[in-house]
Amino acid sequence: MRRGEPPGSVAIPLEPAKIDLYSLTRRELFALVGTWGFSTVHAARIWKYLYLGLARSLEAMPDLPVRVRARLASECVVGNLPVCLETASVDGFTRKYLLGLGDGERIETVLMRFTGRATACVSSQAGCAMGCVFCATGQMGFTRHLSTAEIVAQAAHVARALRGSSEPRQLRNVVFMGMGEPLHNYEAVMKAADILRDPSGFGLSAERITLSTVGVVPGIRRMADEGSPLHLAVSLHAATQEQRAELVPSARKWPLDELMDACRHFTGTLGRAILFEWTLIDGTNDSPDHAHAVGKLIGTLPSHLNLIPLNPTAGYGGGPSRSDAARRFQRILADDYGIPSTVRLRRGIDIAAGCGQLASAVQS
Repeated sequence: MRRGEPPGSVAIPLEPAKIDLYSLTRRELFALVGTWGFSTVHAARIWKYLYLGLARSLEAMPDLPVRVRARLASECVVGNLPVCLETASVDGFTRKYLLGLGDGERIETVLMRFTGRATACVSSQAGCAMGCVFCATGQMGFTRHLSTAEIVAQAAHVARALRGSSEPRQLRNVVFMGMGEPLHNYEAVMKAADILRDPSGFGLSAERITLSTVGVVPGIRRMADEGSPLHLAVSLHAATQEQRAELVPSARKWPLDELMDACRHFTGTLGRAILFEWTLIDGTNDSPDHAHAVGKLIGTLPSHLNLIPLNPTAGYGGGPSRSDAARRFQRILADDYGIPSTVRLRRGIDIAAGCGQLASAVQS
C-alpha cells in the first residue's frame, strides 16, 4: 500500500499515454519507427497516410505490414477531434466547427473560402488569458494550452473538409487567429507550424502561415531572434497606452512603447513587414483623430493595417464602425502617412464566426 492510500485500497497502474501521431515532426516519426526496429520506408508511408491521405485512423493505413500496424496500435493514435457543432454561413464562404478535445473542452476552427484560395483559422488555446474586452474568447477566460497535436489536427480537419467539398482544393493558408494567444503557447504553436510546413506533408509555405498576437512582447522578440519565417500580425486597436489598456488588458503588462520597440526589432531583424490589426468600434477608435494617431505611431515601420469592423459579442456593448467611417480612416492612413490598409470583409457574421463566439454561445 502506498503512503496516503486508505487501508485496503489497491493501486491501479495508469495505462501509459499513447503518442498522438499529429504531435510528431517527420524526423521524430522516423526516429520512433527506427527504435521499433522497422525500416524508414514504413515511417514515410505513415507520414504520407497522415498528411497526403488524410487518414482518420490507424485502420485507414491498410498497406502497412502487420507487425508495424500492431506496434502503432499499441503505442500510437491519430488524434482526430470530433465535431460537436458545425455551422455554415448563408453565402457559403465560411464554415465553423466546434471541435471536442479529449478532456471535454471545446475549441473553434474556421474554414474560410476566398477566390482561388481557402484558409484554416485555428485555435491555440482553450479560452484565453489576455482578456480583450470585445473578444468572446477573452470574455471566457483561460482554460489551458492546446498541444501541438490538437493544433495540427484542426488543420487536418479543414483539409478533409476541403477535399470532400463540392469544389475540392488543397489547404494552402493557415492563420493562428482562433481562440487563444499563440505566443502564450509558443513551443506548441511553432512546432505545429513546422509540421504544417513539411514539404512531404501539407507543404505550406511560411508566407501562407500568419500568427496573430495581442502584443506578447517577449514572443515577438523571440520570433525575431530565432529567425521565424512566419508572418506576424499584431492586434493594436488603440494608439495610446491609456486606451489600449482599456481595450486590451495585457497592455498593462506589455505597454505600447515596449510593443512598438519589439515590432521595430522584428522588422529590423527579419526585414519583413508586420500586419497590424485594428478592430473598428463605432465611436470608440474610428475617428479621424484616431486615424492620425495610429499613423504617427506606426510611422515608417514596414507594415500593412488590417481594419476589422467589430463582430459584436454579448459581453461587450460596442458595435461595428459604419462603412463611411472605415473608408475615412483608410483614406487618412494612405493620404497623410502612406500606410496601406485593407477593410476586411466581415465573413460569417450569421454563424458567429468571430473568435470564441460559437463556443461561448454553446456554453451559455
